[in-house]
Amino acid sequence: MTASNPYELPPEAIEEPPRGWAAMLRRIGPGLILAATVVGSGELVATTVLGAESGYTLLWLILLSCAVKVVVQHEIGRYAIGTGETTLEAFDRVPGPRAKVSWLIWMWLAMVGSLFFSIGGMLGALGEIFSMALPSVSAHFWPPVISAVTLALLYFGRYNLIEKASFVLVGLLTAMTVAGAVLLLRRPDLFSWGEVAQGLRFQFPEGGLSTALTVFGATGVGAAELASYPYWCIEKGYARFVGPREQTPAWKARAEGWLRVLSLDVVASFVVYTFATVAFFLLGAGVLHAMGQTPSGPETIQALAHMYTDVLGPWSLPLFLAGAIAVLYSTVFALTAAYSRLAADFVGMLGFYDRHDYAKRLACTRAMTALFLIAPCFTFYFVREPVVMVKVSGIVQAVLLPAMGFGVLYLVSKRLPAAIRPPRWLRGALWATSAIMLAVVAVSLTLQAIRS
Repeated sequence: MTASNPYELPPEAIEEPPRGWAAMLRRIGPGLILAATVVGSGELVATTVLGAESGYTLLWLILLSCAVKVVVQHEIGRYAIGTGETTLEAFDRVPGPRAKVSWLIWMWLAMVGSLFFSIGGMLGALGEIFSMALPSVSAHFWPPVISAVTLALLYFGRYNLIEKASFVLVGLLTAMTVAGAVLLLRRPDLFSWGEVAQGLRFQFPEGGLSTALTVFGATGVGAAELASYPYWCIEKGYARFVGPREQTPAWKARAEGWLRVLSLDVVASFVVYTFATVAFFLLGAGVLHAMGQTPSGPETIQALAHMYTDVLGPWSLPLFLAGAIAVLYSTVFALTAAYSRLAADFVGMLGFYDRHDYAKRLACTRAMTALFLIAPCFTFYFVREPVVMVKVSGIVQAVLLPAMGFGVLYLVSKRLPAAIRPPRWLRGALWATSAIMLAVVAVSLTLQAIRS
């Protein structure tokens, strides 16, 4: 054990929780990284494509997608604070079939492969944006350049760098979505509250079911973000501040205090990504659907740019390009940072190195960072369809969500210290959330099979 290892719980790291809203706000951070991860391909690409395909019809699904998964996010964070265990350590405790590790970890691994499509699609979309800004340079030149820059940033980057970078990127994407919302409200020919009310009715469109399932999997907190959240909570220090588990009133009081900080962190991230998701959906439904445009193929970003230029005028193109870079790059940056940690954890669980040796863990994390940036480049050059690539990842994430929900329910109900287990109403909410996620996936897949 070394003092610099954020995954250990040395007694000297114990810290009393902050008191008061202002003090607690200064200690949030994991949710900002999560928001930077969330508001990317799912929002800018999948959500706007859904709006373009079906108009306002599926606004209810967007809101449901953002809302139901917050409970899982909060409870998987609770488990990390109460035990100090990472996501994969927790998943390995879920009962069921095993092959070296738990079945839920193997399901997670299947999702990891789909993330190569998601990151590759975002790298391709970023290349298109840079090519629009610099037409003399091919869009295919940019993905490896962006990957190399990101690798350099993350190679030496620790939690604080990632949190600060995410804060800046979240600020930029928030400004973009505010501008988009204001833009839309000023055009009654493209937006009406009556159409919004229609979109809140439970209904499925005639087409676009694969995009609907993609949006449910990728918007709000997707399976990828849910799995990464405990790592950021641990690296922020929440588990270390609570300290090793003890059957004492002092330990319970510390845990409850840091759980209040966690709750504020979850709410802050929820507000940011929900606002951004709804804004992008309304832009797609109000502008692109009215124009009869559905973004697809290598020209996806050019089609999305029409959401701004056709309403505000050509002068708004630089605004869109800058915002789109912030939105997409925030996800490439934060998702790579997160999944290099999860992948390194997985390799250690298979016994290839001692996960308690932080130097070896860090070396493996850096190697995984390179993998998560190089492999998606090749994936993009092979597929070259950003929308298709994002859809593949979103659908796989959607299928994993119910399993994660029920897995977290087991963990917080059976594996947490009784002193900090969630109350009955919250466990009931987790049951309901998991059931809703299962129902949405089952209905979407069934309707897709019937109509295909």
